Amino acid sequence: MVRHCMEERPAEACGLLSGRSGCAETIWRMENIEKSPVAFAMDPRHIQKVFQRMALKGETLVGIYHSHPTAPPVPSLEDIAYAYYTDAAYLILSLASPQPILGCYRITGQKALPLPYELR
Repeated sequence: MVRHCMEERPAEACGLLSGRSGCAETIWRMENIEKSPVAFAMDPRHIQKVFQRMALKGETLVGIYHSHPTAPPVPSLEDIAYAYYTDAAYLILSLASPQPILGCYRITGQKALPLPYELR
């Protein structure tokens, strides 16, 4: 995920994470069709294809990630407004400092609550 986000700079990178029991096992790099340094969007047809491939692996969506190339790892108002998957963790990787910083959130309604996570 870090590599993907670094490679996409200066645009935001985005992708999906699938797995079992809330643990991510597979990363799905997605194209940011916005090609923007301050926003991202994924092609709905590509999302559906990835969901089909997840199901074939016996996995479900556990997370959605994107980068903030110049901002902190905190959801923007736009990130919150477009957070449609309330069961998924939303991960934001900030590239604003020399060392990437990861934030993880549960977004429901208009609220983004920090979510504990463990890297393995």
